[in-house]
Amino acid sequence: MATFVLVPGGWHGAWAFEAVVPLLERAGHAVHALTLTGLHPHDDPAAIAAANLDTHAADVLRLLERADLEDVTLVGHSYGGMVITAAADRADGRVSRLVYLDACVPRDGDSCWSLMNEGYRQSFVAGAAVTGYAVRPPWRPDGDPRRRPHPLAAFLQTVHLTGAHAAVPRREFVYCSAWEDRTPFAGQRSRLLADPGWTVHDLPTGHNAMREAPGAVAALLLDGADAPAGPDAPAGPDAPAGPGGLGEGTVPAPVRMARSGV
Repeated sequence: MATFVLVPGGWHGAWAFEAVVPLLERAGHAVHALTLTGLHPHDDPAAIAAANLDTHAADVLRLLERADLEDVTLVGHSYGGMVITAAADRADGRVSRLVYLDACVPRDGDSCWSLMNEGYRQSFVAGAAVTGYAVRPPWRPDGDPRRRPHPLAAFLQTVHLTGAHAAVPRREFVYCSAWEDRTPFAGQRSRLLADPGWTVHDLPTGHNAMREAPGAVAALLLDGADAPAGPDAPAGPDAPAGPGGLGEGTVPAPVRMARSGV
C-alpha cells in the first residue's frame, strides 16, 4: 500500500482532488488531501495575512508527523510544487516520491513569483490590490466557486533548501500540454528532460488535470505504486476518466512519457 499526500495549487483546497482521491483509495492506498493554512473557508484575515510558504510546508510536515507517515508520495499541483519541495527538504527521509503535477519545481532561492510568467505575476498584483495580503482568484468562466483568496506572502517567499529533497528516490514532473500558449512551465520541462534524475510525463490536458482527466492522473500516480489487482483499479494511462474527466465513460488520450536517464 502506498501513501499519497496531495497538495493543491493557489486558491484551491483539498476539494481540488475530489475526483482523484476515490480512485486511489479504491486501488487500496492511503490518501490525504490537504487544505493549506489561509485557504480554509473560515480562516480569519490574520491567518491569511500571516501565512507564507514556510507555513504551508509546516502544514505538510505536521501531517506526516501526526499520522506517523513514512514512504510517502507527495503530489503538488501548480504552487503546490513549492510546498512539497520545501516539505521534502525538511521531512527527514519520510518522502520516497515527489510528483509535480504541472507544478513549480524550485531550486534554492526560487519563489512562485520568480517561476511564473508575466501574466501570472500581473494577476498576483491585481488580485492583492484590495487587501494587500490576499490574492483574489483570477476570474475564469469555469472557475470553481470554492476558490479562496491566497496568501500573497506564500507566492512571494523564496524557498531555502539544504539539498535533502534531491535525495528523494523518485522525482517526476507532469507537463500538461493543452495550454501551451499560456503555461509558465515549458522551460522547466526542458530543464528536467535534460536531468537524468527526473522522469517527465506529458499529459494532454489543461492546467487543472485532476478535474479534466482524474482517471489519467490517478493512473499516472499508480504507475509504480504497489497497487493490488482488481476490477475497480485504474489499469494504466488509458483508464477511464470517470466523473468530472473528459466525459463519462470516455477514454482520455494516452499519457506520453519521456524518461530521462533510464
